This record gives sequence, C-alpha cells and structure tokens, in this order.
Amino acid sequence: MARDRRASWLKGVLDLLVLSCLVEGESYGYEIARHLEEAGLGKIRGGTLYPVLNRMEEAGLVRAEYRAAERGPGRRYYQLTPEGERALSEQREAWLGFHRAVADTLTGATRQGADS
Repeated sequence: MARDRRASWLKGVLDLLVLSCLVEGESYGYEIARHLEEAGLGKIRGGTLYPVLNRMEEAGLVRAEYRAAERGPGRRYYQLTPEGERALSEQREAWLGFHRAVADTLTGATRQGADS
C-alpha cells in the first residue's frame, strides 16, 4: 500500500473544495487551483479543474462570466449561485460526518467506545 492515495481521495471531494473556494466571492480557475495547492492539496491541473467547473455550471451550482483582460487572455470568473450555496452546506455536513467516521475508525475510537 505504498502508493499515494491522495489523488483518488481528492477526486472524491474536489467538487466540494471548489465550491468552498467560492464562498468569499468570485474567482477564476487558476486562482482556485492555486488556493487548493497552497492549502496542501497538491497541484490541480486545468484538465482536472475545468471539467469540474463546467459540470457545476451546467448543474446551476456556479455561474460564470467571461471578462476580457487589458493584457493577456481574458478569464472566466465563477461565482456561487444560491443552489451552489445550498449544495455546499449539505455536502459540507455530509463530508464532515464521513470524515469523523473515518478518523474514529482509524484511531480506534469506535472500538474504544464499543468496549466501554
């Protein structure tokens, strides 16, 4: 089990993380990827991130707006919709419950509680 499992773990929670990056306001793809990398989640490539953003836009969780730049290429800015805020809230609670169950299992807390 020497292989690094973080990529597969990240795949399962990337949508939630992207939504959480938009809580403070709009952002664009590169900035989202940089934020996730700085949080210690590794480098998220565009080929991974942009399909997630497109899928979220199609689902009505985010809205996107293209803006031309004075220099260089324009950017698509993403913003949470009310539906995206609801989805984030629901998924956050589900993830935190799942995380607690995994952490308890890994640390033996569930066995200790059952043994008492």
